[in-house]
Amino acid sequence: MEAILTENLTKCYGKARGITNLNLTVEEGEFFGFIGPNGAGKSTTIRTLLGLIHPSGGEARVLGLDIRRDRKQILEQVGYLPSEAVFYSGMRVRDVLKLSAALRGLDCAGEGEALCRRLQLDPARRVDELSFGNRKKVGIVCALQHKPRLLILDEPTSGLDPLMQREFYDILRERNRAGTTVFLSSHVLSEIQRNCSRAAVIREGGIIACGSVETLAQTSARRVTVHGRICLDGLKGIRDKNESDGTVSFLYSGEIGHLLSCLAAGTVTDVSISEPDLEEIFMHYYEEGSERHDAGQA
Repeated sequence: MEAILTENLTKCYGKARGITNLNLTVEEGEFFGFIGPNGAGKSTTIRTLLGLIHPSGGEARVLGLDIRRDRKQILEQVGYLPSEAVFYSGMRVRDVLKLSAALRGLDCAGEGEALCRRLQLDPARRVDELSFGNRKKVGIVCALQHKPRLLILDEPTSGLDPLMQREFYDILRERNRAGTTVFLSSHVLSEIQRNCSRAAVIREGGIIACGSVETLAQTSARRVTVHGRICLDGLKGIRDKNESDGTVSFLYSGEIGHLLSCLAAGTVTDVSISEPDLEEIFMHYYEEGSERHDAGQA
């Protein structure tokens, strides 16, 4: 069964674009990444799926349930972490966790305490006194303590130090191995690469690519760094060129023979050719005017 299924899901804010004809499938048990720059429509998609805002058109189902008719049943089975969590002033962490569990009619004290220990979160602290990172930990525990079937996480690691990020992802991988579906929205591409098996790229409210992380990261381009004096005029397939102090670096996707001829005609003291990093590979998805990339079926 699909954990998330959307068909032409659309949300408009008056004349402003939210998401447009969004088609997405996430299978139950997947660790799925949702990638896009700020303002691409990631949070709008999530809030629409959870029934926090109403769609303008299209259909969507979460865990087989309709987002319009079955909002209550969906929320009972989902753990949601917003990008910014806000809590009632004056409450202690333990009270927030107890309230979150009580709203679901559950006793999650044992699991909540275990998560607090792993995330080094003091349940006796008042939420008003917590740093942004520790407030994020409170949100994480609220989202995970009832052991939901589906986790929807919107920019979950902002504010967490590297050690807590590692512990957080250890917890997510444990949950995923136990059968929990994880839907991770992020613009930190390294998080997606390390943890997700599949991902979708969203830009300007629409899915422009979807497939395995390995497939999305494949490219014929190479990062070329040359020390010396060369003339690149007329050499096709160059982008992201930077020059500094006798060194030129660029991404190259043209014919390798043409590149070698160009290098041979110059005065080259050193050259390196390597695969670009994930950030560079994904940038072309975000750029204005980039074509849709059919890396996989959404």
